[in-house]
Amino acid sequence: MNKWEALRELTLAREIYGLSDRDLSVLQALLSFHPETDLSLDAKAGLVVFPSNTSICERLNGMANSTMRRHLSRLIDAGLLIRRDSPNGKRYTRCTSVGRIAFGFDLRPLVMRHADHCAAAEDIRARQDRVKRLRETVSLMRRDLAALADWGQCDRPDLAIWDAYSDLARLAARDLRRKLDEQTLNSLHDQLMSALDRLRDILEPVDNTETAADVSAKMGTSAAQSEQHHQNSDKDSYWSEEKDRSQIDEKDHTPALPLRMILACCPEIQSFSQNPIRHWHELVNISEMLRPMIGISSSAWEEARAAMGPEQTAVVLAAMFERLSAIRSPGGYLRHLARKSRDGRFSCAAMIMALRNPHGSQL
Repeated sequence: MNKWEALRELTLAREIYGLSDRDLSVLQALLSFHPETDLSLDAKAGLVVFPSNTSICERLNGMANSTMRRHLSRLIDAGLLIRRDSPNGKRYTRCTSVGRIAFGFDLRPLVMRHADHCAAAEDIRARQDRVKRLRETVSLMRRDLAALADWGQCDRPDLAIWDAYSDLARLAARDLRRKLDEQTLNSLHDQLMSALDRLRDILEPVDNTETAADVSAKMGTSAAQSEQHHQNSDKDSYWSEEKDRSQIDEKDHTPALPLRMILACCPEIQSFSQNPIRHWHELVNISEMLRPMIGISSSAWEEARAAMGPEQTAVVLAAMFERLSAIRSPGGYLRHLARKSRDGRFSCAAMIMALRNPHGSQL
């Protein structure tokens, strides 16, 4: 194994083994005394290094001898080194008739436990990746909640609940300025999800007067599944997966903002429809009809639908129509947003709020 790569893996997993960065600095100094870059149990030079305490302290930029010895003891207690003492307590090497004998610090445990160190480091990386993606998701949800609360104050001024939701969004923004662990982020995710569900029910209640058969007749099988997605009747829909929360990385592609708010901010797309757009499937249908008009290829469109869902893709197209003159390549721009969505770094709510208040700042 490469000794420096092994040190990097151990550095990442150091908390699991109860090691500090100073402990690993001492280990790095000891590794520098080994003449080879690769460490092997069959190495002819052996795996015992034998520098004096003074030499070790010099490579540690003058660390105190007592401090260095304390960190050495921690490395030995952690099972990363074996002390090979000579009869007189000195560290040295000499050749005998039976071979080379060295007294000092044996690096053999570092090689033998390398697989465990790599596995521990990989677990740490996986956890860091989960926390990063979860944090991005919570940040998007916080922005969606702020946008919904802002819209609700204008749409339903008769309700006295909007300040509470705005405060929740502000508190979440304050919390996200700190480094949060996975448990705290999960708790904040659940709190924001509950608030978003309640606001969706208030601002855009499900239309129970339209049957599944009516929807199917209007938009075909694919669009009917999209409408059922909003009515939470399809067990395999994104909405059901988010409700189940069996895996935190499942994404809810339902636009957080009400359809009425989106159409109010994006009136241009309404001019292409003979009848008023009142349902999500109608917005999806008109957007699919219009996308070739602005040069979005079918492959770019399907890539966006797979990443964002059909409704959010339609919202993005509606927003693009409002700023079409400023977009050089609509297809490339849509692919860029699709990539961000796959990484959990995109919400169409930010685009809509920018159109609603182009000169203001978002929460």
